[in-house]
Amino acid sequence: MNVLSVVIPAYNEEGGIAQIIERVLSIRPRLPEVGVDDLELIVVDDGSRDRTAEIAARYPEVRLIRHKVNQGYGAALKTGFSHARGNLLGFLDADGTYPPEHFPELCKVALKEGADLVIGSRMAGEENEMPLVRRIGNLIFANLVSLLGNHRVSDSASGMRVIRREALPRLYPLPDGLNFTPVMSTRALHEDIRWKEVPIPYRERVGRSKLSVVRDGMRFFSTIVWTALNYNPVRILGGLGLFLLAVTGLIGAVVVGMRLSGITRLGPWGVVAVFTAALSAVSGVTLFSLGATFNYLVSLFHKRPVRQGLLGRPLFKQPLERHFGWMGLTALVAGLALGAASLTLSLTGWPVERLWLYLLGAAMVSLVGLQLAVFWLIMQVLAELSQREVQVAQDMEGSPCSE
Repeated sequence: MNVLSVVIPAYNEEGGIAQIIERVLSIRPRLPEVGVDDLELIVVDDGSRDRTAEIAARYPEVRLIRHKVNQGYGAALKTGFSHARGNLLGFLDADGTYPPEHFPELCKVALKEGADLVIGSRMAGEENEMPLVRRIGNLIFANLVSLLGNHRVSDSASGMRVIRREALPRLYPLPDGLNFTPVMSTRALHEDIRWKEVPIPYRERVGRSKLSVVRDGMRFFSTIVWTALNYNPVRILGGLGLFLLAVTGLIGAVVVGMRLSGITRLGPWGVVAVFTAALSAVSGVTLFSLGATFNYLVSLFHKRPVRQGLLGRPLFKQPLERHFGWMGLTALVAGLALGAASLTLSLTGWPVERLWLYLLGAAMVSLVGLQLAVFWLIMQVLAELSQREVQVAQDMEGSPCSE
């Protein structure tokens, strides 16, 4: 038996709560057409100081749950989910911006196409009355989630969704505030939740918006990044590391070009650029290596093999960290050789003014090589630890034999 439990979080929504309740209840006759046998409507009054709870209580079909004090948008939804009896959990805002008439379509996708999470996308082509500033913000967050999760998302912060109850534990923990939905989207991508987006129209809200563009926008950004770091650190740290290495390569190419064109003396800005390149090289390798190492630690926590799931979306088709061993030894030998050559030249009379750049390069390459070699060794140990339980089980089973 399929039951849809719709949760409406409400905080000071006396102007629109009656209308949204009636619109949700009006979809009941259409639900059997998509395989849903019953509808449960839960209103969670999140410590309202107006008549929201009083109005909701007038409807006998509504199950009213009240928070004594305001706990936040996400907290109200989690309260509603914990009290719901349906195997399909839906939610939408109380301000009339989202169309409950589209719930049957979302349920159909969940039941017919096997999706664990179905999101009503406001940015997928339907009529949209969203203010320009919020539309730009939603595009930024959708692209950020898409980049970090390596999967195209059109609306990461939509407040109208249907979730299969069995998928909910994989999406938890979720925050109590308005960043509930973007964090859910980020976690769903990294947990390999089967999800679909369905275009829906979006209307301007009834009453004053509780969303602060700057404050909540910063909260959205930080929690999206932090959630992604809990699953695939190398995608963020590695990306920053590659950017710094690109800076090093660009400065190095300019210096080499200057040398080839006959310019052998660097001015103050040239010296700063060279030291910036050295710092960027060491920092870039450090960030990339730390990101890759953190991926192994995260995989241990989630008890997944390193080759699956968490490292299943590397920055490269063949994860670069697998080559850190020979890359590190090669760089270390090259750096030491360059340093030895510089020492030999200094003993033959070359002035330090001609050698400092080579010595700096030798130190930088040697340090980078040592970092790569050490991180490769650490990751080999972590890779073995990630496979330990599998190997123990195999050893306990023993090898097949015949009597």
